Amino acid sequence: MSPSLKGRSLLTLSDLTAEEVRYLLNLSHRVKGERRAGEVHQRFLGRTLALIFEKRSTRTRCAFETAFGEEGGHPVFLTLDDLHLGSKESVEDTARVLGRMFDCIEFRGYKQSTVETLAARSGVPVYNGLTDDYHPTQVLADLMTVEERFGSLAGRRLAFCGDGRNNVARTLLIGCAKMGIHVSIVSPTALFPDGRVLEEARELAAADGNEVRVTERVEFGVENADVIYTDVWASMGEEEKLAERARLLAPYQVNAALMAKTGKRETVFLHCLPAVKGSEVSAEVIEGPQSLVWDEAENRKHTIKALMLATLGAEAA
Repeated sequence: MSPSLKGRSLLTLSDLTAEEVRYLLNLSHRVKGERRAGEVHQRFLGRTLALIFEKRSTRTRCAFETAFGEEGGHPVFLTLDDLHLGSKESVEDTARVLGRMFDCIEFRGYKQSTVETLAARSGVPVYNGLTDDYHPTQVLADLMTVEERFGSLAGRRLAFCGDGRNNVARTLLIGCAKMGIHVSIVSPTALFPDGRVLEEARELAAADGNEVRVTERVEFGVENADVIYTDVWASMGEEEKLAERARLLAPYQVNAALMAKTGKRETVFLHCLPAVKGSEVSAEVIEGPQSLVWDEAENRKHTIKALMLATLGAEAA
């Protein structure tokens, strides 16, 4: 029997079991196939989605809006210029109002506590479209992309090269460990992920005998990797730290030489985008045959649609 996610929120991948992630990935492949076949469904007809954005976005906004809209639903885009969120009105009060008017809410912003409060007080499913701590909808798309290329997830090896403390790296640790992927964070010591996330990932990995590595040694970290992943060196809101990050992270740039260190010709490259070509990744790699970043970007839409279908109980429609 398939798991039921109806009424559930997604704030971090820790919220989902491996079985539930598997269900969402299977559903994601299904809805992508429907889209490619030209099938038109109206599974969100009469439904409404509130999209709250403190941070700018290309993929997250477009994925949520197109996924909801092409299924007949009505997405409403809201910035801090449109809401009193946390200023004139508390997050709790905003959540209760939106929960009375919308069927579900997406939040993309800074504090994890904001999306947690929206979920606790709104009474409808809430989706974390990115916070400073986690980026769960991104990593669902990453897992889908890896599965499309290799046919399976269990036993694959993924190495993240860059800032090991950022939201993508933290979420990859949990998502990969949960789905049986050996995961390495390859980073300078000053940017290692925090102990709490590492402990969770290692507990998950141990259940299947998988590895979770954290190392500053590039050769060791990327050895035998099926997937090399990176992200920008300074996240939104950290621009003043870019010069220092560039100094720390220059040895971790994903370029042809680093890709060769995996020892595998079939290794692929992922990046959550936007990318700064020539900084965290060379143009040669991101534009080359090993890059799957455009498939990965498209898959944001399909995994987000699957998430909304499942949590609104509309996947069987």
